[in-house]
Amino acid sequence: MKKDVVIIALLVLIMLFKLLDIVADVQLDIPLWHIMQESVLVLLTIIGTVYLSYDLRRRSRQVKALAHRVVQADKQIDNMSSQMRSARQEYSHAVANQFGLWEFTKSEAQVAFLLLKGLSFKEIAEVRQTKEKTVRQQASSIYAKSEVDGRHTFCAWFMEDFIQEHNDEFAAIIASNEAA
Repeated sequence: MKKDVVIIALLVLIMLFKLLDIVADVQLDIPLWHIMQESVLVLLTIIGTVYLSYDLRRRSRQVKALAHRVVQADKQIDNMSSQMRSARQEYSHAVANQFGLWEFTKSEAQVAFLLLKGLSFKEIAEVRQTKEKTVRQQASSIYAKSEVDGRHTFCAWFMEDFIQEHNDEFAAIIASNEAA
């Protein structure tokens, strides 16, 4: 934007010097066609200066409006982030409560959380500094206590409540596919 201001200032200076040149040319009885040519150049310079000034003000307003929207978006993101942190904490408590209802041991609960996070048995073993075979045995115990048949069903059990509102929509899609 400073570049635009410099360009406008230069155009104004050129316009002023050209006007002084026209005045001098009139006093020196320079041919009329030359004075008209220089007058057209001054007029074009005025038009360019006005256009650039208008465009600079318009872009300046746009930048200010955009900056305001960015500040508002940052505030919304901060608010959403705090809401997400709160929701994550509530969800973690709900999951931990369910683990309690299933009577998971402390180790099983740790493995179950890591399973829900998507870690492989090998990764869980590394994190917990245990053998992969131990993690597999704990996972089998977790699946048995929660009455599911594997990792995917275990994870899906916790996602079911989040997609509940779409179950009718999915049922309609399945029904239409079966009818076809």
